Amino acid sequence: MNDNTESAYQEWAKQPNLPANILLNLNNMKNDPDQKKDAFGTVLSFGTAGMRGVMGAGTNRMNIYTVRQAAEGLASFMDTLDDATRKRGVAISFDSRYHSKEFAHESAKVLGFHNIPTFVFDDIRPTPELSFAVRHLHTYAGIMITASHNPKQYNGFKIYGQDGGQMPPKESDLITSYIRKNSDLFAIQVTPEQTLRESGVMNLIGENVDIDYLAKVKTVNIDLDLIKNVGANMKFVYSPLHGTGKVIARRALEEAGFKNYVVVPEQTIADPEFPTTPFPNPEFPQAFDLAKKLGKKVSADVLIASDPDADRLGCAVRQPDGNYQLLSGNQIASVLLNYILSAKKKASTLPENGTIVKSIVSTDLAVKIAASYGVATNNVLTGFKFIAEAIHHYETAHDHTFLFGFEESFGYLIKPFVRDKDAIQTVLLLAEVAAYYKSQGKTLYDGVDEMFKKYGYFAEKTIAKEFDGLDGKDKMAHILSELRDNPLSEINGHQVTSHADYSTSVLTDKDGKTSTISLPKSNVLKYWLDDETWVAVRPSGTEPKVKFYIEVVDKSQAAVNAKLKSYVDSLDKLIDQLINN
Repeated sequence: MNDNTESAYQEWAKQPNLPANILLNLNNMKNDPDQKKDAFGTVLSFGTAGMRGVMGAGTNRMNIYTVRQAAEGLASFMDTLDDATRKRGVAISFDSRYHSKEFAHESAKVLGFHNIPTFVFDDIRPTPELSFAVRHLHTYAGIMITASHNPKQYNGFKIYGQDGGQMPPKESDLITSYIRKNSDLFAIQVTPEQTLRESGVMNLIGENVDIDYLAKVKTVNIDLDLIKNVGANMKFVYSPLHGTGKVIARRALEEAGFKNYVVVPEQTIADPEFPTTPFPNPEFPQAFDLAKKLGKKVSADVLIASDPDADRLGCAVRQPDGNYQLLSGNQIASVLLNYILSAKKKASTLPENGTIVKSIVSTDLAVKIAASYGVATNNVLTGFKFIAEAIHHYETAHDHTFLFGFEESFGYLIKPFVRDKDAIQTVLLLAEVAAYYKSQGKTLYDGVDEMFKKYGYFAEKTIAKEFDGLDGKDKMAHILSELRDNPLSEINGHQVTSHADYSTSVLTDKDGKTSTISLPKSNVLKYWLDDETWVAVRPSGTEPKVKFYIEVVDKSQAAVNAKLKSYVDSLDKLIDQLINN
């Protein structure tokens, strides 16, 4: 352990009036050099997605001091703005995790010291409602305290811009520079909450924003007669996975006319322990274990779950044998898109300049669906802020009409009164789509199968390799460097027909000809192969992982399953070589 780590530890240990949880954590690591190194050997990184980390004592942990530092960075940046802009203030929300409310209020106390108004939700609320609140209240920025779908040990701090999307890179980089200038975590000043409340600098919000958000959410549904005649009696299960969905999703469903759904009672408790699902992520089958039991008991057609901050949504549908099949994020997005476009075409409301927006690692099935309706596709970098930026451009330039946005990681946006993925909107529309297929004696999965028969069978997989510890970033950088230094010419016996390096904005075809990619630079590589397969590689922006994305296409379910397995096996070998090279 180097002297800097030990001296940083000692600096924390000697501080007066430390919170009890910080004192306990410091004491527990007193004789553990590895723990000290991990907690104090570096600082918690702050990027365009904010910061996220394990809670505890240290500069590389989420605690009131690192949260104050982040809030101070935002405040210092806002101090450079004109007074009218500053006075628009900051909206703040938080999820059900340990210390989330505390971190939200500490952020307000830091901003309040700078006389920047804050509008803090009175209790837990979803991330999409925070995005809505920024736009609705015309604040300059927003803060969401959440670690989304991470395990219980984590928390996070996300900053939103005035459009309701995550703060754009330019402003985010400036805020990061201010955060780093405030290196003395214990010198950051706060104003007592009572003083801020009495002076009107800190304000509580809640039901007033809920009502207006729910009024907008109600406009997401398309066929109200279908909901009245079929949806009202359709049995389905909803779970908020111990999170913020319990506050708003149930109200939204009932106001929309869905009366026969049931909730998973154990998971409707806002519990920071996440006792029923260690990984509260609707991408994982285990998160649906209790929903499946309840679904079989009540004969539910569909199981729907939102993650703890209710921005992501997953679902499972009942099969003929009574078991439930999970849909992938790409499948959910595709069946939603197909319904939206077909319903709009039927109602003669499909605009001539319609477009969908998706990330570059999301399914090309959506591209084929959109094209069949004469709708364009805009591929953007991973991160919903890029979808938000596209929407802003459309509204400014009036050159396209936004119809749907999604990422394969279970994030969808139907209507742009929110500028982040929104599970509350999605639960309403997905229930309507399920009712549509039920009215035809079919299931959501039948709807997916119909698309496959029409456009080709698509299958995908994401392989995520974790690299924990202080040397994790170096290992991740090594993998990307190896791929750039030794470009792949084939994968799984198939030729690479073109590849893109988004860090240099260069697309190269098999003959070596290059063209420019008109997207912001990003540390991503993507390969297209001669059998319609594509593979992409990118390090996660919020977790110590390198993700390898694969999508394959074939003429039947059996063929595409076999093809995907073959590619996964081939990539596993390639990844091992890259790690050990």
